[in-house]
Amino acid sequence: MNLPQTYKNLKTTFCIVLVLLAFSCRSAKSVIASGEASNKLSAKQVIKQHQKNDANFKTMLAKVRIDLIKGEKEQGLTFNFRMEKNKVIWLSAPFGIARMMLTPDKVRFYNKQDNQYFDGDYKLLIDFVGVDLDFLKVQNILLGQAIYNLKDEPYRVEINENSYALQPKDQNALLELFYLINPSHFKMDSLQLFQQLKRRMLQIDYSSYQEVKNQVLPQNIRIIAVEDSDEVAITIEFKSVSLNEDVRFPFKIPTGYKEIVIK
Repeated sequence: MNLPQTYKNLKTTFCIVLVLLAFSCRSAKSVIASGEASNKLSAKQVIKQHQKNDANFKTMLAKVRIDLIKGEKEQGLTFNFRMEKNKVIWLSAPFGIARMMLTPDKVRFYNKQDNQYFDGDYKLLIDFVGVDLDFLKVQNILLGQAIYNLKDEPYRVEINENSYALQPKDQNALLELFYLINPSHFKMDSLQLFQQLKRRMLQIDYSSYQEVKNQVLPQNIRIIAVEDSDEVAITIEFKSVSLNEDVRFPFKIPTGYKEIVIK
């Protein structure tokens, strides 16, 4: 699919959004994944442990280092990140040059360099990644959790390189889905989505986790998004995170900016 340049620029931006969350803090410590996957655990038992270990917090502040590679071009920047769980995800570039805010019903951002803004819904994200995304699915990706409700359909489990490999018993021919669950803390090692007919692939790998206030949370993430021959790779390092502090989410589209309209 040949997308207009505006679409491609927005797609790169939203690829970054999909991975802009992981947790650390000054007192954080790395989680050593020393557990061994057991063939005695059923899919239901793995799912139960995974859901039990969902992060429990109200708010988060962080600085997130992101490096993006597209073709021969590589860019890196540190962002300010704020979140109120289940309500707001907020991201700001240095000096407020660009700012983005996600809420359950809105996707909004503006860019001072281009004097442009977008104010719309999640259809934009859905069109880009080919997955039925909403706020909670995005949040789950950022927290190292499964994006779909694992109780909605039966799953089967196998052991794959010391991870629990979960997949639906009846894979959708249009969208193949795989989860790799860590046997130590039962967070995701990897999320893999394939759309063969549309030549799309999304893979998110969680290479390390750390413990923050008794919560096991992602520390380093790598995302690869492929559409036809267009590939974007992003690596993320998360620093200076604090949980459950008072936070603000300033967001006001400057006057005179041109609206990005997706038809």
